[in-house]
Amino acid sequence: MLQQIYPQVQHDFQYELNKDMTIAAAHYIPHEDAGQCQYIHGHTYFINITIAGDELGDSGFLVNFRRVKELVHNRFDHSVLNNDKALFNDEDGNFFPSTEVIARTVYEIIQAELDSLAHKPQCVQVFVRETPTSYVVYRPKKKA
Repeated sequence: MLQQIYPQVQHDFQYELNKDMTIAAAHYIPHEDAGQCQYIHGHTYFINITIAGDELGDSGFLVNFRRVKELVHNRFDHSVLNNDKALFNDEDGNFFPSTEVIARTVYEIIQAELDSLAHKPQCVQVFVRETPTSYVVYRPKKKA
């Protein structure tokens, strides 16, 4: 069982859901500053998604854990991230599949799904661990 401690995000919602998953994927960073990471290589990414809200949906869930996994795991597991041209490209650093961009992209995928729900839960944090010693936390800016 995967058990990790994640940085906590402060929020005022009544419910907080966290979904952990592991993704095995390859990527490369197409920039000379990436050093050896310019070449295709793989990671076992550990991802934690934090969703919060004040109301439950008709199912009694804030959001179904299974649906969160379908949206992320089914799309990225056992893939070459750079090949997903709808999300990543080799021309703009904001869209290279770095850990930072992966975390933001996971947020965008999850939040798009949550926006379609009547009770409007919010993705408040995405944690992506690339190696045992390196991770990124993405938190969206609060809406004004």
